[in-house]
Amino acid sequence: MDVAISLELEPLKQRNDHGMFFSSGNFICSLNARDRKIVCVTGGNSYFGSHLIKKLLAYGYLVRVIIQNQVANLEDMKELMREEMKQLESVVVARMDDLDSLCNAFRGCHVVFHTSSFIDPRGISGYTERMAFIEAEAAKNVIEACGRAAHVKRCVFTSSLLACIWKNDLPNLIDESSWSDETFCREHKLWVALAKTRAEKAAWWKAREMKVKLVTVCPGLLMAPSFPNAHLETSVPYLKGGDFMLRQGTLATEDASKVAEAHIYVYEDMDYGGCGRYICFGKIVGTLEEAIQLENGLNIGGHLSGYQSPLAVAVDNNEIPPKITKSKLSRLLFHASQRLPCKQ
Repeated sequence: MDVAISLELEPLKQRNDHGMFFSSGNFICSLNARDRKIVCVTGGNSYFGSHLIKKLLAYGYLVRVIIQNQVANLEDMKELMREEMKQLESVVVARMDDLDSLCNAFRGCHVVFHTSSFIDPRGISGYTERMAFIEAEAAKNVIEACGRAAHVKRCVFTSSLLACIWKNDLPNLIDESSWSDETFCREHKLWVALAKTRAEKAAWWKAREMKVKLVTVCPGLLMAPSFPNAHLETSVPYLKGGDFMLRQGTLATEDASKVAEAHIYVYEDMDYGGCGRYICFGKIVGTLEEAIQLENGLNIGGHLSGYQSPLAVAVDNNEIPPKITKSKLSRLLFHASQRLPCKQ
């Protein structure tokens, strides 16, 4: 570790009785912003987790970050958000399979943003059915700990559009009432889709038991700010079966920072009755040209377009009609904009 990094991380080495590592960095947001509520983000070392943390800090929240490995995960966080590390309320080491450590980590938090339980560094080859089980068990633990320990029993859960679109007979329009079929996912070895479906269902079941107010966000493929750039490690496993999604009009993408902002709006709307699931996407990939552009951006040539299918004659979006709607989230965002929240 070089000197600069050592000095930067020194505040994180202050430990309390629960094993929490607190940052003593100066906060740049005004003291009255968002009433300085402490919000908690799991998976802070993940690609999306880092985007959410940056947005929450920009909106003036005190952010507590949960990681599972003190050394490796802190290194990941430094790579993703070096400057923001100094603004965090704390970084807490807590395993998703350890209920007591999660309870300790969530104490005093106004909401828990559960962004991920498992990060697959090897793409499709590294994600197995076993990991789908791990995701579901972690989801139950997070919700139970939230119910036991959080200052306010609220959770915003990051699911996936994959939890909505995989089944034998797709409806004409997929909305928040649509769920992927677990048997279908197993038969076709769609392990990420199975994991997100099982984890979200487990979260809803446990939330009812623990009386936790839960909302879930189901985003499409997470992209960097400019299409077709994306994060390879999260994109490749998502795109298993991508050629089928493309033909069915369900291959959707969204800027990761906009997904993060949607999470915050969904959370803040809980004070005004926001509830249930929210599908989140910005663009539907509906042509062969767009599919090839996405492949090139990810360096996965042929993964979406290299199959014999009706795509060979697709020339515009009208030829592959979209089958998903985000009207519920669009209504929420419109009403939120009318309330003119105080941003930094």
